[in-house]
Amino acid sequence: MESPKNRAGMARYGIRVDNALGVSVPDLRKLAKRIAPSRQLAEQLWATGNHEARLLAGFICPVESVDEELAEAWVADFDSWDLCDQVMDLFASSDFGWKKAVEWCGRDEEFVRRTGFAMFAGFAVHDKTAGNTKFIRTCFPQIRKHAGDERNFVKKAVNWALRNIGKRNEVLNAKAIEVARALAERQSASARWIGHDALRELTSEKIQKRLIARGGRKRGPDHRRPRGPVKPTSYGSRKRVLPPGRRRTE
Repeated sequence: MESPKNRAGMARYGIRVDNALGVSVPDLRKLAKRIAPSRQLAEQLWATGNHEARLLAGFICPVESVDEELAEAWVADFDSWDLCDQVMDLFASSDFGWKKAVEWCGRDEEFVRRTGFAMFAGFAVHDKTAGNTKFIRTCFPQIRKHAGDERNFVKKAVNWALRNIGKRNEVLNAKAIEVARALAERQSASARWIGHDALRELTSEKIQKRLIARGGRKRGPDHRRPRGPVKPTSYGSRKRVLPPGRRRTE
């Protein structure tokens, strides 16, 4: 499964490869399906320090076995954006996911802070139980506060969170556009980039048509015109439903 070609490609995308084999994420997910979920094995894999072993650890660790001690230990070891973005699904699916996301946004370590905002981006797509108020009161203040962080992998995660929240429904789209416009007027180059990039997507004809066509779907439970019950899935039900490959993050 080792691939020098893949390692070279990973390096071009800013992934650390000094302790990597070049095994693709889809291949690792296929392997994970053949392994019985086990926290003990996951911790053993993580302890190797190998990049792919740590990805695999995140895929096979049972979410019900995850506690804050494990989450803190693993997030402190994050040294690459793809490790952060893949393993954060495990933490986001836990009972303490929202709590940790907020805490980690406030931490100074680059990949810890990225994890917090990556979790916000994930919640926007997967947490069907969270209402609009949750995103407005929890996520937007953190986005405003840390939009000035000039570090590449942080600012891209802040942007990712803002864009995903703004694509959740029409109400959050309007709020996200408001935040983006304010960021675009700041002196910080990072904040301006986040704001302008988010505005391009959130105000685009494609997104606006999608939100209108979507109608009542994917609206939070506190929306003023709910249509039928909200069916909890993925993060909302703390049942992990993971995609087969790497999602776009940047």
